[in-house]
Amino acid sequence: MNIVVLVKQVPDYNSERTLADSDHTLDRESTDAVIDEINERSVEAALQLKEAQGGEVTVVCVGPDRATEAIRKALSMGADKAIHLSDEGMHGSDAVQTAKALAKVIGTVDGYDLVLAGNVASDGSIGAVPAMVADVLGVPALTHAQELTVEGTTVNVTRGTDEGITKLTAELPALVSVGEKINEPRYPSFKGIMAAKKKPVQTITLADAGIDASEVGLANALSSVAEASPKPPKAAGEKVEDEGDGGDKIAAYLVAQKII
Repeated sequence: MNIVVLVKQVPDYNSERTLADSDHTLDRESTDAVIDEINERSVEAALQLKEAQGGEVTVVCVGPDRATEAIRKALSMGADKAIHLSDEGMHGSDAVQTAKALAKVIGTVDGYDLVLAGNVASDGSIGAVPAMVADVLGVPALTHAQELTVEGTTVNVTRGTDEGITKLTAELPALVSVGEKINEPRYPSFKGIMAAKKKPVQTITLADAGIDASEVGLANALSSVAEASPKPPKAAGEKVEDEGDGGDKIAAYLVAQKII
């Protein structure tokens, strides 16, 4: 089975995130960056399928040069190779442009059977890119997977959402996006980390992928940030001295805030 896993490098959740003054896009250089946690789960799902049925796992990533750190993490877990679309022309691309670019890159993988992705990236939280990629590729999209199996040429998914549990089935090739309940990702072993340094990472440009520069980038995006301002500092709380009437003071405060 030939499996493609979409991987994204995102700002560390615990670091401060800021927007660049020049164009209001995320300032990625001013923060620590890591592989998105949900992508570790999609890589793990791919590796489990590979171990059960054989095949190859290819990581696909769109991002700046430093995104190779996220790629190497996926390779150290056990993925076989990677394709990295790194081109300044992608800067500021919106979700639609990104989905089209990802589909182009996936199209360079010869004979893929299954594409795996995370449901929602932690930096944008749009949650629509996997389905849009599937639409561009013209393959079924099975989203919010918390269980995943492949039997022959059929992929089976248990989808878990707030509305309940749904069983989904489709013929390969297909795209599956996974949720946090799908698995617990493995930790890369020392052997895996060393092996990852020798695994092939193909770095390509927009031209290599057959993407016209006029189709991507901030200047051609369907959406952009027009204005941004920093979050105001947290105001100090109000201290209540209890002189026998503390309960009354708290109740009065809650009434004033329209909480009660």
